[in-house]
Amino acid sequence: MTTLQYWLSLLPPLLILAIYFYWYRGRERKSAQTRLQAIESGLSEPASLHPIIDRNKCIGCKSCVFACPQQLGHDVLGIFHGKAELLEPANCIGHGACKTVCPVGAITLVFGTETRGVDIPQVDDHFETNVPGIYIAGELGGMGLIRNGIEQGKTAMQALSNNLPKSSNNTHQVIIVGAGPAGLAATLKAQELGLNYLTLDQESLGGTVYKYPRGKIVMTQPVDLPMAGKMHFVETTKEELLEFWQGVKDKTGIKIQYQELVAKVATRDGGFELETNRGQYSTDRVLLAIGRRGTPRKLGVPGEELPKVVYSLIDPEQYVEQKVLIVGGGDSSLEAALSIADAGGTEVSISYRSDSFSRAKAKNRERIDNYAAASRIKLYLSSNVTSITANEVELEQKGQAIKIANEAIIINAGGILPTGFLKDIGISVETKHGTA
Repeated sequence: MTTLQYWLSLLPPLLILAIYFYWYRGRERKSAQTRLQAIESGLSEPASLHPIIDRNKCIGCKSCVFACPQQLGHDVLGIFHGKAELLEPANCIGHGACKTVCPVGAITLVFGTETRGVDIPQVDDHFETNVPGIYIAGELGGMGLIRNGIEQGKTAMQALSNNLPKSSNNTHQVIIVGAGPAGLAATLKAQELGLNYLTLDQESLGGTVYKYPRGKIVMTQPVDLPMAGKMHFVETTKEELLEFWQGVKDKTGIKIQYQELVAKVATRDGGFELETNRGQYSTDRVLLAIGRRGTPRKLGVPGEELPKVVYSLIDPEQYVEQKVLIVGGGDSSLEAALSIADAGGTEVSISYRSDSFSRAKAKNRERIDNYAAASRIKLYLSSNVTSITANEVELEQKGQAIKIANEAIIINAGGILPTGFLKDIGISVETKHGTA
C-alpha cells in the first residue's frame, strides 16, 4: 500500500470522526445555552423530585437524556462538559426514568435544593405516616406524576387493608380524602377488596387535573386501575382523561361525595373522627390523597370576595367579550392570559408585582411580549391590586393609583400548602434540602 493509499483509507473514518465532534460540540453549546437561559429566567430550581447526578460516576452515555419523557419540546437533561446535567430543572416532573436506566448508578432522586426546601410528610414503605392508621399517597407525598399517584393509591390501600382491626365500632373502615389520581385508585382498590369505605373531595373528580385549563395536554403513562384494567394514555387532554375517569366511576359503581371539605382529623380510641363542612364521620383508617396545592393564596384586598374573582382558569371561552385581569407572573398566569386573549373579543390585562416575568418559561415570555406589542394584552408590571369593585379594579404601580374597567379577575398567586393541616393531625413534616 502506497502512502497515498494509506491516507486515503483514513479519510472516511476521519471524516466520520470530524462530523461527530462537530455535532457533539454543537450539542454542548446548545446545552450550555439552555442551562444559562434557565438560570437567567429564574427557572433553575426544580419544583419537586429531581435527579442529582454524580459527575464522578457518570460516563456520559446519554441513557438518562433519551429516557426522560419531558425531552420532547424541552432539554430537561443534556450533556455538559461530557457529563449528564439537569439543564431545565423547572421542567423536571420527577418521573424517575433517568435513574432507572443509568447503567452506573450515577443518579439519585432527591427533594428540594440547598436554597429551596420542600416540605414532605414522613411515610414508611407502605405509605403510613408516623400517626398509626393514617396513610398518605400521591402528590402530597411529593410525587406529582399521575402514574405514580395511581400506583401509590393502590399500594397504600392494600397495605391499609392488611392492617385493619378485626372488630370496630366506627362507621367506616377507611375514609379516603381526595378524588385525584391517587384517591381514585385507592377508592377502586377499596371497593375491589370489599371494604366499607367513604371517599370525600372538596371539589370534583380529578383533583389537580380538574383545575387544568380546558384543552391542556396531560402527560402520563399506561397504568393498571383496579376493577377497570389498563389505562393506556401517554398524552391526552384534560377533558379526555376526566371523561375516562368518569366512565370508570360509572362502570365500577364507586361512590364519591363531592363538595365536602375535611376541616379536622382527630385521633380517638379505636380510630379517627373526621369533621367536614357537612358533618362528622368515624373510621378505622384514613388515607390522605389531597395533593399539594392546598388553599389558594389570597390577596387580602377589599372586594376579593366578589363572585367575579376566581383562583384558576377552567374555560377561556367563558370570558369572551369581557374585560379580564390576570394577577400573577408565573407560567399559569401567562398561559391563562394568552388563552383568554385567543378566545376573541376580550380585553386582557396582567398585573404582576415584579418588573419582569423572570420565573416564566422563555416561550411564554416571548408570546406575552408579542401580544403586548400587538395591544392584545395590557401589562401592568411592578403593580399590586389594592381594591376590587363590581366594575373596576384599582392597582398601585410605582406609587401611582390606576383604575381599570373590569368584569373578571383570575388570581394566580400560588397556594398555601396543607402543612399546617398535617401538623395539626400530628403528622411529621420534614423540609428536604436536596435529600432523598
